[in-house]
Amino acid sequence: MSGWSEIPMGPADPILGLTEAFNKDTDPRKVSLGVGAYRGDDGKPFVLDSVRKAEKLVLEKSFNHEYAGIAGIPEFTNLSLAFAYGKDSPALKENRVAGVQTLSGTGACRVMGEMFARFRGEGSAIYVPNPTWGNHIPIMKNAGLEVKKYRYFNPETVGLDFEGLLSDVQAAEDESVFLLHACAHNPTGIDPTHDQWAELSKLMKSKKHIAFFDCAYQGFASGDAEKDAWAIRRFVADGHCIALAQSFAKNFGLYGQRIGALSVVCNDAEEAARVGSQLKIVIRAMYSNPPVHGARLVAEILSDDTLAQEWAGECKAMADRIIAMRAGLRANLEKLNSVRSWEHITDQIGMFCYTGLTQEEVLKVREDSHIYFTNDGRISMAGITTENVEYIAASLHAVTG
Repeated sequence: MSGWSEIPMGPADPILGLTEAFNKDTDPRKVSLGVGAYRGDDGKPFVLDSVRKAEKLVLEKSFNHEYAGIAGIPEFTNLSLAFAYGKDSPALKENRVAGVQTLSGTGACRVMGEMFARFRGEGSAIYVPNPTWGNHIPIMKNAGLEVKKYRYFNPETVGLDFEGLLSDVQAAEDESVFLLHACAHNPTGIDPTHDQWAELSKLMKSKKHIAFFDCAYQGFASGDAEKDAWAIRRFVADGHCIALAQSFAKNFGLYGQRIGALSVVCNDAEEAARVGSQLKIVIRAMYSNPPVHGARLVAEILSDDTLAQEWAGECKAMADRIIAMRAGLRANLEKLNSVRSWEHITDQIGMFCYTGLTQEEVLKVREDSHIYFTNDGRISMAGITTENVEYIAASLHAVTG
C-alpha cells in the first residue's frame, strides 16, 4: 500500500488542458488563443532587447548564487514600488509602505490572502469581480478566505456593470476586502473610466473597505506605465491603505522567472515595519525566499534611464500590436456583415478580449475551425496575427452570424 490508493484524479487545469489539446491537434489551420503569453506577429515567443541587454550587464557583474533575503532583493522591491506608486509618492517618501519580493503576482496574491486570513480571521470574506482571473478563487480559498463575488460584467452590453458594482460595494459589510484589477481586467479587458474609479474610491472610503489591487499589466495594457497605474495612485491619494500585488511577467516578458512584488500602504512608518515583519513570517513558512535572476534584470532596467526608456518603447510596441489586432479582428468581422456588434473588441484593453460567445459557440469554433480559447469566450489577443486574423474572424462569424 502506497498510502495514496484512494486519491482521486484531479481535473485538468482549464488553460493548460486547452494547450494540451491544441498541441495534439494535427490540423494545419489550428490557432491557440488560450494562453496569456505575448507572441510577436510571427506567432513566436518574444524576448525584449532591453531584457537581453540587462542580462548581459547582470552576468558581467558576476553575482553569486546565494539566497536572497526573505523579502527578496531590496533594490528590486524599492524600484517596483516606485514603478507602481510613482517616484514622488508621498507614501514612499514617508516610509509607510511595506514591500516584499514575491513569486510573481500569483505568489503575491497567495501571501496577501494568508495575511487577510491571519489578521481578519479564518473564513473571513474577500470580494472578487464576477468574472475574475480563474486562479484568484482557488488562491483565496486555499488561503482560508471565503470568496464572494461582486457584479462586474454585463453580458447584455458586453461591458462594465458599474451600477451593479457600486450596489454590491454599498451592500457589503463595512471594512470588507475587495480585490480590484488595476488595469486590463482579466478576463474581460473591461476597465472603469477615471471618473468611475474616482467614484468607486469615494464609496469604498466611506464604507472603510480595504482595496487589494492586482496589477499584472502595468505598461502592457495601454503602452503607458504611468497611465496604467492611475487607479492605484488615485486610491492612495484618496487616503486608502491599499494592498498591491505586482507581476513582471507580461510587461517585461519574464514569464518563467516568476518575479513579482507585494506591498501594503500603512498609516505610518512604524505600522509599515510591523506589517513587513508579518509578511516575512508568512513567506518564510511558505517558500522561504524568492528567485534572484529575474529580479536583478528588472532592477537593472528600472535603475538605468537608457534601458528604462528602451523598455518603455518595447512595451508600447507590444501594446500597440495588441491594439492593432483588436482593430483588425473587429474590421474583418464587420466586413462580413455580422448581425452582432463587435465594438466591444476595440473598447476593451489589454491581452484578453471577452468576445461574448456562449460556451456552445466556443466549442463549435473549436470543433469546426480548430481555434482554441476558453469556454467563457475569452481569447488572448496575442495569438492573433496579420496572417490568421481573417481566418479567425470568418470562424467566429460562422457560428455567430
